[in-house]
Amino acid sequence: MRRMMSAIVALVLLAAPAAYAVQPDEIMSDPVKEARARDLSRELRCMVCQNQSIDDSDAPLARDLRLLVRERIAAGDSNAQVLDFLVARYGEFVLLKPRFERQTMLLWLLAPLLLAGGGFALWRQNRRRARVGADIPQPPLTPDEQARLAALMSEDAASR
Repeated sequence: MRRMMSAIVALVLLAAPAAYAVQPDEIMSDPVKEARARDLSRELRCMVCQNQSIDDSDAPLARDLRLLVRERIAAGDSNAQVLDFLVARYGEFVLLKPRFERQTMLLWLLAPLLLAGGGFALWRQNRRRARVGADIPQPPLTPDEQARLAALMSEDAASR
């Protein structure tokens, strides 16, 4: 019974639509423009929360940015013009996914370069370890060890 209740609660939570921070008084009357505003809002970072889009954030600054996006769309700006306006005003940090430009090249390339460098270091360490192991001479077996080895090999041959 307890499992069934847990499953029902999980289904209800999964089926519930995502909660957005957009207030009813912010919504534009034109559904096409509202859809554009929502798309742009998902691309913009809340400067207070920093890991949320302004579409998901309840912060007052996020509300101001949502209203500014809707204001620019109502004025006839394209999506690119709205983003350019906000980047000029708040900097590249306002974008959740920064553009690939000269200033952000290190941000985009640092992770792949670190991954490649780590792979190269592991490969080199593995080669060094294999070379060191091959250079060490193994001492010869004692007569007792040779007798045990011969006994084990004869048992293995007999079991086949």
